[in-house]
Amino acid sequence: QVQLVESGGGLVQAGGSLRLSCAASGRTFSSYAMGWFRQAPGKEREFVATISASGRNTDYADSVKGRFTISRDNAKNMVSMQMNNLKPEDTAVYYCARAYSALLTTRPGDYNYWGQGTQVTVSS
Repeated sequence: QVQLVESGGGLVQAGGSLRLSCAASGRTFSSYAMGWFRQAPGKEREFVATISASGRNTDYADSVKGRFTISRDNAKNMVSMQMNNLKPEDTAVYYCARAYSALLTTRPGDYNYWGQGTQVTVSS
């Protein structure tokens, strides 16, 4: 019954920026941690960023620390991720996900709802 819809992906040159957004259904959005994951062709899905239900705690993959910023607006049932200084290695399909609990987590198995994904392509 929970639906997550990502938007904001696209093609950008290395060094450029994109802002991804995820719109979530449900009145209990504010009770759950949210996360962003990505999957490149031929690669396993990997953790990118997570934010606690309150928005007071965040965590990032080492590869994106200092470049990506996750945020949420619980009043609007939305989570976003600002991506700056993009690199070709960031090219992937990016997925928004909702966790089982309010606590941030980097583990895909701790998330039970996933969006359809949005493509991010970074050219060199």
